[in-house]
Amino acid sequence: MRSLLISGDRSGAGKTSVTLAIAGLLAQESAVQTYKVAMDYIDTSYLAGVTGRPSYNLDTFVQTPEETAGLFCYGSEGAEYGIVEGVRGLYEGVDALTDVGSTASVAKMFDLPVILVINARSITRSAAALVKGFAAFDPDIRIEGVILNNVMGERHIGKATKAVEHYCGIPVLGAVPRRPEMELAMRHLGLVPYREGSDTAEFHDRISFITSVIGEYVDIDRIRDTAQDRTPCPNAVCGMLDACPEASMRIAVAYDEAFNFYYGELNAVLRSLGAEVVHFSPVHDRLPEADGYVFGGGYPELFLEELERNDAMREAVRETAENEIPIYAECGGLMYLTRSLTLEKGWQGRDERLSCEMCGVFAGDTRMPVRKALGYVVGTASLPDGEFGFRGHEFHYSGISMDAGVRYAYRLSRGTGIAGGLDGALTHRTLGAYTHLMPVSSRTMLKSFFGL
Repeated sequence: MRSLLISGDRSGAGKTSVTLAIAGLLAQESAVQTYKVAMDYIDTSYLAGVTGRPSYNLDTFVQTPEETAGLFCYGSEGAEYGIVEGVRGLYEGVDALTDVGSTASVAKMFDLPVILVINARSITRSAAALVKGFAAFDPDIRIEGVILNNVMGERHIGKATKAVEHYCGIPVLGAVPRRPEMELAMRHLGLVPYREGSDTAEFHDRISFITSVIGEYVDIDRIRDTAQDRTPCPNAVCGMLDACPEASMRIAVAYDEAFNFYYGELNAVLRSLGAEVVHFSPVHDRLPEADGYVFGGGYPELFLEELERNDAMREAVRETAENEIPIYAECGGLMYLTRSLTLEKGWQGRDERLSCEMCGVFAGDTRMPVRKALGYVVGTASLPDGEFGFRGHEFHYSGISMDAGVRYAYRLSRGTGIAGGLDGALTHRTLGAYTHLMPVSSRTMLKSFFGL
Protein backbone atom coordinates (compact mmCIF):
# COMPACT_ATOMS: atom_id res chain seq x y z
CA MET A 1 0.00 0.00 0.00
CA ARG A 2 1.53 3.31 -1.10
CA SER A 3 0.96 5.71 1.78
CA LEU A 4 1.36 9.31 2.85
CA LEU A 5 0.24 11.60 5.66
CA ILE A 6 -1.46 14.98 5.26
CA SER A 7 -0.98 17.37 8.17
CA GLY A 8 -1.61 21.03 8.86
CA ASP A 9 0.44 23.77 10.46
CA ARG A 10 -2.51 24.31 12.84
CA SER A 11 -6.20 23.58 13.30
CA GLY A 12 -8.13 25.31 10.56
CA ALA A 13 -5.31 25.13 8.01
CA GLY A 14 -7.60 23.20 5.66
CA LYS A 15 -6.17 19.71 5.95
CA THR A 16 -9.59 18.05 6.29
CA SER A 17 -10.88 19.47 3.01
CA VAL A 18 -7.59 18.71 1.27
CA THR A 19 -7.46 15.14 2.60
CA LEU A 20 -11.12 14.59 1.72
CA ALA A 21 -10.57 15.77 -1.85
CA ILE A 22 -7.32 13.85 -2.41
CA ALA A 23 -8.81 10.63 -1.01
CA GLY A 24 -11.92 11.06 -3.15
CA LEU A 25 -9.93 11.79 -6.32
CA LEU A 26 -7.63 8.80 -5.81
CA ALA A 27 -10.63 6.59 -5.03
CA GLN A 28 -12.06 7.29 -8.49
CA GLU A 29 -9.41 4.95 -9.93
CA SER A 30 -7.91 3.04 -6.99
CA ALA A 31 -8.81 1.39 -3.68
CA VAL A 32 -7.98 3.97 -1.00
CA GLN A 33 -7.75 3.25 2.73
CA THR A 34 -7.95 6.29 5.00
CA TYR A 35 -6.93 6.82 8.60
CA LYS A 36 -7.32 9.68 11.06
CA VAL A 37 -4.81 10.53 13.78
CA ALA A 38 -6.41 10.71 17.26
CA MET A 39 -9.96 9.89 18.31
CA ASP A 40 -12.31 11.33 15.73
CA TYR A 41 -15.61 10.04 14.37
CA ILE A 42 -16.77 12.92 12.14
CA ASP A 43 -13.71 13.36 9.89
CA THR A 44 -13.54 9.59 9.45
CA SER A 45 -17.19 9.52 8.36
CA TYR A 46 -16.33 11.91 5.51
CA LEU A 47 -13.26 9.92 4.50
CA ALA A 48 -15.27 6.70 4.51
CA GLY A 49 -18.02 8.40 2.53
CA VAL A 50 -15.75 9.40 -0.37
CA THR A 51 -13.75 6.15 -0.51
CA GLY A 52 -16.38 3.50 0.25
CA ARG A 53 -14.12 1.91 2.91
CA PRO A 54 -14.27 2.32 6.71
CA SER A 55 -11.77 4.87 7.99
CA TYR A 56 -9.73 3.96 11.08
CA ASN A 57 -8.27 5.94 13.99
CA LEU A 58 -4.58 5.89 14.92
CA ASP A 59 -3.87 7.32 18.38
CA THR A 60 -0.50 6.77 20.04
CA PHE A 61 -1.76 7.96 23.43
CA VAL A 62 -4.73 5.61 23.64
CA GLN A 63 -3.41 2.66 21.61
CA THR A 64 -0.32 0.56 22.18
CA PRO A 65 2.24 0.52 19.33
CA GLU A 66 1.09 -3.02 18.53
CA GLU A 67 -2.55 -1.95 18.30
CA THR A 68 -1.73 1.03 16.11
CA ALA A 69 0.43 -1.09 13.77
CA GLY A 70 -2.17 -3.85 13.71
CA LEU A 71 -4.94 -1.45 12.75
CA PHE A 72 -2.82 0.15 10.02
CA CYS A 73 -2.03 -3.30 8.66
CA TYR A 74 -5.65 -4.49 8.89
CA GLY A 75 -6.87 -1.49 6.92
CA SER A 76 -4.24 -1.96 4.23
CA GLU A 77 -5.72 -5.23 2.98
CA GLY A 78 -6.87 -4.75 -0.60
CA ALA A 79 -5.87 -1.07 -0.69
CA GLU A 80 -3.55 0.52 -3.24
CA TYR A 81 -3.19 3.82 -1.40
CA GLY A 82 -3.20 4.70 2.29
CA ILE A 83 -4.01 8.30 3.26
CA VAL A 84 -3.55 9.40 6.88
CA GLU A 85 -5.14 12.69 7.98
CA GLY A 86 -3.42 14.39 10.88
CA VAL A 87 -4.96 16.14 13.87
CA ARG A 88 -4.47 19.84 14.67
CA GLY A 89 -0.89 20.96 13.91
CA LEU A 90 1.77 18.43 13.00
CA TYR A 91 3.44 18.46 16.42
CA GLU A 92 0.48 18.93 18.79
CA GLY A 93 0.21 16.04 21.25
CA VAL A 94 -0.68 15.21 24.82
CA ASP A 95 1.99 17.44 26.35
CA ALA A 96 4.55 20.07 25.41
CA LEU A 97 7.77 18.02 25.38
CA THR A 98 6.87 14.70 23.71
CA ASP A 99 5.10 13.73 20.52
CA VAL A 100 2.79 11.15 22.14
CA GLY A 101 -0.69 11.43 20.66
CA SER A 102 0.51 13.68 17.85
CA THR A 103 0.41 13.45 14.09
CA ALA A 104 4.22 13.42 14.16
CA SER A 105 4.27 10.24 16.25
CA VAL A 106 2.22 8.37 13.64
CA ALA A 107 4.36 9.74 10.81
CA LYS A 108 7.48 8.43 12.55
CA MET A 109 5.95 5.09 13.50
CA PHE A 110 5.32 4.21 9.84
CA ASP A 111 8.02 6.45 8.28
CA LEU A 112 5.34 8.20 6.24
CA PRO A 113 6.09 10.99 3.78
CA VAL A 114 4.31 14.13 5.01
CA ILE A 115 2.46 16.71 2.96
CA LEU A 116 2.12 19.89 5.01
CA VAL A 117 -0.94 22.06 4.42
CA ILE A 118 -0.28 25.63 5.54
CA ASN A 119 -2.66 28.52 5.89
CA ALA A 120 -0.91 30.95 3.53
CA ARG A 121 -3.45 33.73 3.93
CA SER A 122 -1.64 37.10 3.81
CA ILE A 123 1.87 35.56 3.80
CA THR A 124 4.35 34.84 1.00
CA ARG A 125 8.03 34.73 2.03
CA SER A 126 6.96 33.99 5.59
CA ALA A 127 5.46 30.75 4.29
CA ALA A 128 9.03 29.55 3.69
CA ALA A 129 10.02 30.39 7.27
CA LEU A 130 6.99 28.45 8.53
CA VAL A 131 7.77 25.38 6.42
CA LYS A 132 11.47 25.52 7.27
CA GLY A 133 10.69 25.57 10.98
CA PHE A 134 8.38 22.57 10.69
CA ALA A 135 10.94 20.64 8.65
CA ALA A 136 13.80 21.39 11.06
CA PHE A 137 11.89 20.83 14.29
CA ASP A 138 12.20 17.02 14.17
CA PRO A 139 14.76 15.48 11.79
CA ASP A 140 12.85 12.18 11.82
CA ILE A 141 9.86 13.83 10.10
CA ARG A 142 10.10 13.89 6.29
CA ILE A 143 8.07 16.73 4.80
CA GLU A 144 7.97 15.77 1.13
CA GLY A 145 5.50 18.35 -0.15
CA VAL A 146 3.60 21.51 0.73
CA ILE A 147 0.09 22.64 -0.18
CA LEU A 148 -0.63 26.35 0.20
CA ASN A 149 -4.20 27.08 1.29
CA ASN A 150 -6.21 30.33 1.28
CA VAL A 151 -4.15 32.01 -1.43
CA MET A 152 -5.39 34.97 -3.46
CA GLY A 153 -4.20 35.38 -7.05
CA GLU A 154 -1.29 34.28 -9.18
CA ARG A 155 1.13 36.82 -7.70
CA HIS A 156 0.49 35.49 -4.19
CA ILE A 157 0.91 31.90 -5.37
CA GLY A 158 4.09 32.67 -7.32
CA LYS A 159 5.88 34.48 -4.49
CA ALA A 160 4.96 31.93 -1.80
CA THR A 161 5.83 28.97 -4.02
CA LYS A 162 9.17 30.43 -5.07
CA ALA A 163 10.11 31.20 -1.45
CA VAL A 164 9.20 27.75 -0.11
CA GLU A 165 10.98 25.85 -2.84
CA HIS A 166 14.08 28.09 -2.72
CA TYR A 167 14.60 28.22 1.05
CA CYS A 168 13.27 24.78 2.01
CA GLY A 169 13.99 22.58 -1.01
CA ILE A 170 10.49 21.13 -0.67
CA PRO A 171 8.12 21.12 -3.66
CA VAL A 172 4.83 22.97 -3.53
CA LEU A 173 2.25 20.49 -4.82
CA GLY A 174 -0.66 22.87 -5.00
CA ALA A 175 -2.14 26.22 -3.99
CA VAL A 176 -5.84 26.32 -3.13
CA PRO A 177 -7.68 29.65 -3.52
CA ARG A 178 -9.62 31.26 -0.70
CA ARG A 179 -13.34 30.89 -1.38
CA PRO A 180 -16.25 30.88 1.09
CA GLU A 181 -17.81 27.92 -0.75
CA MET A 182 -14.83 25.79 0.30
CA GLU A 183 -16.01 25.67 3.91
CA LEU A 184 -17.57 22.44 5.15
CA ALA A 185 -20.74 22.83 7.24
CA MET A 186 -20.04 23.15 10.98
CA ARG A 187 -21.95 22.95 14.26
CA HIS A 188 -21.22 22.84 17.99
CA LEU A 189 -19.21 19.58 18.03
CA GLY A 190 -17.47 20.07 14.69
CA LEU A 191 -18.48 19.20 11.15
CA VAL A 192 -22.01 18.10 10.34
CA PRO A 193 -21.73 14.27 10.32
CA TYR A 194 -21.57 12.69 6.89
CA ARG A 195 -24.47 10.34 7.67
CA GLU A 196 -26.76 13.25 8.46
CA GLY A 197 -25.63 15.54 5.67
CA SER A 198 -25.67 12.85 3.00
CA ASP A 199 -29.47 12.92 2.93
CA THR A 200 -29.42 16.22 1.03
CA ALA A 201 -28.34 17.07 -2.52
CA GLU A 202 -26.85 20.35 -1.28
CA PHE A 203 -24.41 18.45 0.93
CA HIS A 204 -23.18 16.25 -1.93
CA ASP A 205 -22.91 19.30 -4.17
CA ARG A 206 -20.67 20.99 -1.59
CA ILE A 207 -18.41 17.92 -1.33
CA SER A 208 -18.23 17.70 -5.13
CA PHE A 209 -17.40 21.40 -5.41
CA ILE A 210 -14.60 21.21 -2.82
CA THR A 211 -13.17 18.12 -4.50
CA SER A 212 -13.26 19.67 -7.97
CA VAL A 213 -11.60 22.91 -6.86
CA ILE A 214 -8.82 21.13 -4.98
CA GLY A 215 -8.43 18.74 -7.90
CA GLU A 216 -7.93 21.74 -10.17
CA TYR A 217 -5.33 23.45 -8.01
CA VAL A 218 -3.43 20.46 -6.57
CA ASP A 219 -1.22 18.22 -8.72
CA ILE A 220 -2.76 14.81 -8.05
CA ASP A 221 -0.09 13.01 -10.10
CA ARG A 222 2.64 14.45 -7.91
CA ILE A 223 0.60 13.46 -4.86
CA ARG A 224 0.59 9.87 -6.18
CA ASP A 225 4.34 10.03 -6.69
CA THR A 226 4.86 11.29 -3.13
CA ALA A 227 3.19 8.21 -1.64
CA GLN A 228 5.58 5.38 -0.73
CA ASP A 229 5.10 1.71 0.06
CA ARG A 230 4.60 1.54 3.80
CA THR A 231 2.48 -1.58 4.35
CA PRO A 232 3.65 -3.14 7.63
CA CYS A 233 5.05 -6.65 7.51
CA PRO A 234 2.27 -9.16 8.33
CA ASN A 235 2.43 -10.54 11.85
CA ALA A 236 0.10 -11.90 14.52
CA VAL A 237 -1.07 -8.42 15.49
CA CYS A 238 -2.32 -7.75 11.96
CA GLY A 239 -4.89 -10.53 12.33
CA MET A 240 -6.35 -9.22 15.60
CA LEU A 241 -9.48 -7.93 13.84
CA ASP A 242 -10.15 -10.94 11.62
CA ALA A 243 -13.80 -11.92 11.95
CA CYS A 244 -14.66 -15.10 13.86
CA PRO A 245 -15.87 -17.85 11.50
CA GLU A 246 -19.10 -18.28 13.47
CA ALA A 247 -21.01 -15.56 15.31
CA SER A 248 -22.05 -16.49 18.85
CA MET A 249 -24.12 -13.37 19.62
CA ARG A 250 -26.09 -10.66 17.84
CA ILE A 251 -25.19 -7.06 18.76
CA ALA A 252 -27.52 -4.28 17.57
CA VAL A 253 -25.87 -0.88 17.03
CA ALA A 254 -27.96 2.32 16.94
CA TYR A 255 -27.13 4.14 13.72
CA ASP A 256 -29.14 6.99 12.21
CA GLU A 257 -29.15 10.78 11.95
CA ALA A 258 -29.19 11.12 15.76
CA PHE A 259 -26.59 8.46 16.64
CA ASN A 260 -23.61 8.05 14.33
CA PHE A 261 -20.47 8.92 16.29
CA TYR A 262 -18.64 5.61 15.96
CA TYR A 263 -15.01 4.78 15.34
CA GLY A 264 -14.63 2.93 12.05
CA GLU A 265 -13.11 -0.12 13.69
CA LEU A 266 -16.05 -0.82 16.06
CA ASN A 267 -17.81 -3.26 13.75
CA ALA A 268 -14.54 -5.05 12.99
CA VAL A 269 -13.77 -5.41 16.72
CA LEU A 270 -17.24 -6.79 17.52
CA ARG A 271 -17.06 -9.25 14.62
CA SER A 272 -13.59 -10.36 15.69
CA LEU A 273 -15.08 -11.18 19.11
CA GLY A 274 -17.75 -13.37 17.55
CA ALA A 275 -20.67 -10.97 17.15
CA GLU A 276 -23.06 -10.50 14.27
CA VAL A 277 -23.59 -6.73 13.96
CA VAL A 278 -26.93 -5.24 12.88
CA HIS A 279 -27.98 -1.57 12.74
CA PHE A 280 -31.23 0.09 13.79
CA SER A 281 -32.64 3.60 14.16
CA PRO A 282 -33.90 4.89 17.52
CA VAL A 283 -35.64 7.69 15.59
CA HIS A 284 -37.55 5.53 13.08
CA ASP A 285 -37.53 1.84 14.06
CA ARG A 286 -38.67 -0.61 16.67
CA LEU A 287 -35.96 -2.18 18.82
CA PRO A 288 -34.68 -5.34 17.08
CA GLU A 289 -34.10 -8.58 18.94
CA ALA A 290 -30.45 -8.95 19.95
CA ASP A 291 -28.16 -10.27 22.69
CA GLY A 292 -26.71 -6.82 23.34
CA TYR A 293 -27.05 -3.20 22.25
CA VAL A 294 -24.78 -0.22 21.56
CA PHE A 295 -25.96 3.40 21.62
CA GLY A 296 -23.09 5.56 20.39
CA GLY A 297 -22.62 9.30 20.43
CA GLY A 298 -24.28 11.78 18.14
CA TYR A 299 -26.75 14.64 18.24
CA PRO A 300 -29.86 13.47 20.12
CA GLU A 301 -30.36 17.12 21.12
CA LEU A 302 -31.17 17.96 17.49
CA PHE A 303 -33.80 15.21 17.20
CA LEU A 304 -35.41 15.45 20.62
CA GLU A 305 -39.03 15.53 19.55
CA GLU A 306 -38.57 12.73 17.03
CA LEU A 307 -36.91 10.54 19.67
CA GLU A 308 -39.65 11.30 22.18
CA ARG A 309 -42.38 10.45 19.64
CA ASN A 310 -40.95 6.96 19.16
CA ASP A 311 -42.24 5.87 22.55
CA ALA A 312 -42.32 2.20 21.48
CA MET A 313 -38.54 2.34 21.12
CA ARG A 314 -38.03 4.11 24.44
CA GLU A 315 -40.24 1.64 26.30
CA ALA A 316 -38.50 -1.32 24.67
CA VAL A 317 -35.08 0.02 25.65
CA ARG A 318 -36.22 0.45 29.26
CA GLU A 319 -37.67 -3.09 29.37
CA THR A 320 -34.52 -4.51 27.79
CA ALA A 321 -32.40 -2.91 30.50
CA GLU A 322 -34.69 -4.27 33.22
CA ASN A 323 -34.37 -7.73 31.67
CA GLU A 324 -30.59 -7.63 32.25
CA ILE A 325 -29.63 -7.62 28.57
CA PRO A 326 -26.31 -5.76 28.06
CA ILE A 327 -26.62 -2.18 26.80
CA TYR A 328 -23.54 -0.03 26.26
CA ALA A 329 -23.99 3.73 25.69
CA GLU A 330 -21.57 6.61 25.07
CA CYS A 331 -22.22 10.35 25.37
CA GLY A 332 -25.28 10.94 23.13
CA GLY A 333 -26.36 7.38 23.86
CA LEU A 334 -26.02 8.04 27.60
CA MET A 335 -28.13 11.20 27.24
CA TYR A 336 -30.83 9.19 25.46
CA LEU A 337 -30.94 6.69 28.32
CA THR A 338 -31.61 9.33 31.00
CA ARG A 339 -35.14 10.39 32.02
CA SER A 340 -35.20 13.66 30.08
CA LEU A 341 -33.16 15.97 27.91
CA THR A 342 -33.69 19.73 28.23
CA LEU A 343 -32.46 22.45 25.89
CA GLU A 344 -32.29 25.84 27.57
CA LYS A 345 -33.67 29.00 26.01
CA GLY A 346 -31.01 30.72 23.93
CA TRP A 347 -29.02 27.58 23.12
CA GLN A 348 -28.37 27.46 19.36
CA GLY A 349 -30.70 30.47 19.04
CA ARG A 350 -33.71 28.80 20.69
CA ASP A 351 -36.62 31.11 21.49
CA GLU A 352 -37.87 28.94 24.34
CA ARG A 353 -36.90 26.09 26.60
CA LEU A 354 -37.59 22.55 25.34
CA SER A 355 -37.71 19.42 27.49
CA CYS A 356 -38.48 15.92 26.17
CA GLU A 357 -38.79 12.50 27.80
CA MET A 358 -36.06 10.00 27.04
CA CYS A 359 -35.76 6.30 27.95
CA GLY A 360 -35.52 6.58 31.74
CA VAL A 361 -33.02 3.75 32.12
CA PHE A 362 -30.81 5.95 34.31
CA ALA A 363 -32.16 7.96 37.24
CA GLY A 364 -30.93 11.28 35.96
CA ASP A 365 -31.74 14.21 33.69
CA THR A 366 -29.69 15.84 30.93
CA ARG A 367 -29.39 19.56 30.28
CA MET A 368 -27.78 21.62 27.52
CA PRO A 369 -25.70 23.65 27.40
CA VAL A 370 -23.15 23.39 30.15
CA ARG A 371 -19.45 24.17 30.12
CA LYS A 372 -17.64 22.26 27.37
CA ALA A 373 -15.70 19.12 28.34
CA LEU A 374 -13.03 18.19 25.81
CA GLY A 375 -9.94 15.99 26.07
CA TYR A 376 -8.44 12.63 26.80
CA VAL A 377 -9.78 10.42 29.56
CA VAL A 378 -7.83 7.90 31.65
CA GLY A 379 -9.51 5.65 34.19
CA THR A 380 -10.37 2.29 35.67
CA ALA A 381 -13.62 0.43 35.09
CA SER A 382 -14.99 -1.82 37.84
CA LEU A 383 -17.37 -4.16 36.04
CA PRO A 384 -19.06 -7.36 37.26
CA ASP A 385 -16.40 -9.51 35.54
CA GLY A 386 -13.34 -7.58 36.70
CA GLU A 387 -11.42 -4.34 36.59
CA PHE A 388 -10.10 -2.80 33.38
CA GLY A 389 -7.82 0.15 32.84
CA PHE A 390 -8.83 2.28 29.88
CA ARG A 391 -8.04 5.43 27.93
CA GLY A 392 -10.53 7.36 25.85
CA HIS A 393 -11.88 10.78 24.97
CA GLU A 394 -14.78 13.06 25.91
CA PHE A 395 -16.36 15.97 24.07
CA HIS A 396 -19.73 17.36 25.14
CA TYR A 397 -21.68 20.49 26.01
CA SER A 398 -24.26 18.68 28.11
CA GLY A 399 -24.46 17.83 31.79
CA ILE A 400 -26.35 15.12 33.66
CA SER A 401 -27.78 15.42 37.17
CA MET A 402 -27.98 11.89 38.55
CA ASP A 403 -30.08 10.98 41.58
CA ALA A 404 -28.31 10.04 44.80
CA GLY A 405 -27.33 6.41 44.91
CA VAL A 406 -26.50 5.97 41.22
CA ARG A 407 -23.60 3.57 40.85
CA TYR A 408 -20.54 4.62 38.84
CA ALA A 409 -18.29 1.99 37.29
CA TYR A 410 -15.56 4.37 36.08
CA ARG A 411 -13.05 6.21 38.24
CA LEU A 412 -11.16 8.79 36.19
CA SER A 413 -7.62 10.00 36.89
CA ARG A 414 -7.94 12.30 33.89
CA GLY A 415 -11.15 13.77 32.52
CA THR A 416 -14.49 15.09 33.77
CA GLY A 417 -17.02 12.30 33.23
CA ILE A 418 -20.55 12.62 34.55
CA ALA A 419 -19.65 14.12 37.91
CA GLY A 420 -16.28 15.03 39.41
CA GLY A 421 -14.23 12.26 37.82
CA LEU A 422 -16.98 9.66 38.12
CA ASP A 423 -18.30 8.17 34.90
CA GLY A 424 -19.83 4.98 33.59
CA ALA A 425 -23.23 4.90 35.29
CA LEU A 426 -24.21 1.26 35.80
CA THR A 427 -27.68 -0.17 36.36
CA HIS A 428 -28.71 -3.77 35.71
CA ARG A 429 -26.37 -4.65 32.81
CA THR A 430 -26.53 -1.18 31.24
CA LEU A 431 -23.39 0.95 31.17
CA GLY A 432 -23.54 4.61 30.12
CA ALA A 433 -20.63 7.05 30.05
CA TYR A 434 -19.48 10.33 28.58
CA THR A 435 -16.18 8.58 27.83
CA HIS A 436 -15.73 7.41 24.25
CA LEU A 437 -13.66 4.23 24.23
CA MET A 438 -11.42 3.39 21.27
CA PRO A 439 -12.65 -0.09 20.26
CA VAL A 440 -9.25 -1.66 19.51
CA SER A 441 -7.68 -0.64 22.82
CA SER A 442 -10.87 -1.56 24.73
CA ARG A 443 -11.39 -4.91 23.01
CA THR A 444 -10.97 -6.99 26.18
CA MET A 445 -13.33 -4.75 28.15
CA LEU A 446 -16.03 -4.93 25.46
CA LYS A 447 -15.63 -8.69 25.27
CA SER A 448 -16.17 -9.01 29.01
CA PHE A 449 -19.11 -6.59 29.12
CA PHE A 450 -21.08 -8.35 26.37
CA GLY A 451 -20.01 -11.85 27.42
CA LEU A 452 -18.51 -12.61 24.01
